Amino acid sequence: MAKIRVLDRHTAELIAAGEVVERPASVIKELLENAIDAGADTVTVEIVSGGIAFMRITDNGCGIAHEDVPTAFLRHATSKVRTEEDLERIGTLGFRGEALASVAAVADVKLLTCTDENELGTVYHIAGGEELEYEEMGAPKGTTITVSNLFYNVPARMKFLKKDVSEGNAVTGVVQRMALSHPEVSFRYIREGREELLTPGDGELYSCVYAVFGKQFAGDLLPVEYTLDGVRVYGYCCQPTAARANRTMQHFFINGRYVKTNTAAVALERAYHGMMMTGRFPACVLHIELPPETVDVNVHPAKIEVRFVQEKPVFDTVYHGVRAALQKGDTLKKSERAQNPFIRPVSSAPAVVQPTFTEWKKPAPSVIKPATPIEKPSVPPVIETDSDRPSFSLRDDTSRPNAFLNRTGIDIVVEEQPTAFKSPEIQEMLTPPAPAEPAPIASEPEVIPARVIGEVFSTYILAEWGEQLLVVDKHAAHERILYNEIKSQPVESASQMLLQPVAVSLESDPYNALLEGLPMLQKAGYQIEEFGSLTVLVRSVPVILSGCDVTAMIEEIAGGLCSGRRDVLTVKEDWIYHSISCRAAIKAGDVSTLPELQKLVEQVLSDPDVRYCPHGRPVCFTMTRQELEKQFGRIR
Repeated sequence: MAKIRVLDRHTAELIAAGEVVERPASVIKELLENAIDAGADTVTVEIVSGGIAFMRITDNGCGIAHEDVPTAFLRHATSKVRTEEDLERIGTLGFRGEALASVAAVADVKLLTCTDENELGTVYHIAGGEELEYEEMGAPKGTTITVSNLFYNVPARMKFLKKDVSEGNAVTGVVQRMALSHPEVSFRYIREGREELLTPGDGELYSCVYAVFGKQFAGDLLPVEYTLDGVRVYGYCCQPTAARANRTMQHFFINGRYVKTNTAAVALERAYHGMMMTGRFPACVLHIELPPETVDVNVHPAKIEVRFVQEKPVFDTVYHGVRAALQKGDTLKKSERAQNPFIRPVSSAPAVVQPTFTEWKKPAPSVIKPATPIEKPSVPPVIETDSDRPSFSLRDDTSRPNAFLNRTGIDIVVEEQPTAFKSPEIQEMLTPPAPAEPAPIASEPEVIPARVIGEVFSTYILAEWGEQLLVVDKHAAHERILYNEIKSQPVESASQMLLQPVAVSLESDPYNALLEGLPMLQKAGYQIEEFGSLTVLVRSVPVILSGCDVTAMIEEIAGGLCSGRRDVLTVKEDWIYHSISCRAAIKAGDVSTLPELQKLVEQVLSDPDVRYCPHGRPVCFTMTRQELEKQFGRIR
């Protein structure tokens, strides 16, 4: 039977070092955190052979006093935490006092440091945990740490390191994230003798993003700035058209610390819902600021994971901040502002229901709305959630002279719901100020609408809009318009009884999935009943699907509900709305008249929600006259 022994000091230090130092990138991360905590505004990082053979970090921070240098290399020695209470409000990047001790246990380390108070600096040499040199000498203010021969005394760890290129790439990622977390610090990164990164250190996050990721990435970004319930988010998110194939370009920082947080990541992707193609992911550089006592950073050895006391405020702030940025960054809105005097100033008239175009094809009827265009109150650009949008109720009020009736003869009336925001400041911001007295109505320039030229390939509408050429995908635009209408209408007005119920036979799994989804289907306008023997009876369908093949429609929905696809499982109700609107929308290749195309273009321009189809494809884009003339060499 093995005898229990206490490990010797050196072996214990090697084991402890393995929790902090995994590869050269781990060393760089820990030493850069110390440099920033020391108040440095200029940091230089140099590596050779991916950092395995040589690493050097130079900063101009406060330095270390001569008498404190040996203590700094002891385990759990730190100047950042003193008592248990300090752990509840950690405001520095480092706090455990393990970095220098762990690095010195598995590498050859030399330190040169000097403070403002001392005329002479200190040189200190330690290798494998053993002190080799400790004396005073001349040195510039700040600290320089050189780490050589990483894992020279731990061959088992050395063999698990990757190639020099891979380890160097990992170091590059650490330096980039550290630069993005502190744009007020100028970072210089030299890899294999060649400078790869130099940030200005001017405190501007955008200039830092430009230096780190380049012109193309920075050019596709939208600014984010939002505060809610004591949580602030700022930074940049990408335009929906610049979405990526993976999540590697999502960077989140909490109180200046790079972290991986599912809470913020889910909020980010939820904010892009309906604006991106399936399988694409948004990119961002977002800083989240919140009180230190509301977040715990001491839950992971590498301090890369955090826990929140309350996740909802963080989720809400990121979601609403990104949604507001996406709305404000609407390219068509920018074009409208650029085309002054072609756009009439927004008035404070009450909102009314948007018009829609006439019937596209028979026998599928369209949904009719009042013809008065929307004029929204002038309020700050805060995005409405689904619960913020007006709901629609039914009233049998055909006596009103201006009542606008749909095909069932039932009046559609807007009823405002209470806002979802709970913060009094946000509520006050959303409420338009009441004028003290009526102001005289100034003359307004007339709106010049887009003029439809025609369509190409029976799919894309071409329109002249001011000094721009507007190209609209008519199927994607019609699909999004119908999707918005379906979500906003009650069951009764969206449902159409069939003259004769249709029996649909299904396989076992789709049948069971369809029965589980009956409440959602009923809300969408379907009336379906069990009929026995794996058969359902369809009595009504959404009104815009009248005339469609009911059997094929139900089979498609049942198959989607039981497929296990992520997009169906997470938002089943939305997926059902997608299916309805896609089937009812005009298809590419269908013949359309010029008035129908004109009405569709007008609705796209007047409704800011019609920018992406429910599947995330863009609805339209513009080309300026200047860009077009450049193609023909008329201008340079």
